[in-house]
Amino acid sequence: MVGGLPVWVCAEAVDFRLGIDGLALRVQASLGPQRALSSAHVFFNRGRDKVKILWYDRHGWWLMYKRLERGRFSSVTAGSLSESDLRLVLEGIDLSVRRLRPVTALRVA
Repeated sequence: MVGGLPVWVCAEAVDFRLGIDGLALRVQASLGPQRALSSAHVFFNRGRDKVKILWYDRHGWWLMYKRLERGRFSSVTAGSLSESDLRLVLEGIDLSVRRLRPVTALRVA
């Protein structure tokens, strides 16, 4: 999806009237230009039913947008997120649910 880049989640809700330029300026102002270009950035709207993902490749900025017809995206804490966790969130899986521990067999019957 974003080529193995680190993924950063924005803490506060974002006005979704902002396009690529507005979001890119916001990211560059908070992280600095070099760090902004080397990671993907995730923004949710106030209702958490829309998400925008912004990232930079060698040629320019990309903007991905997803809108849910029903329901909301699960709450994601601000900060770093793995690409696999981002895929889970976009599929509607709540990351706050405790994951099961692996079970090891003591003997084979």
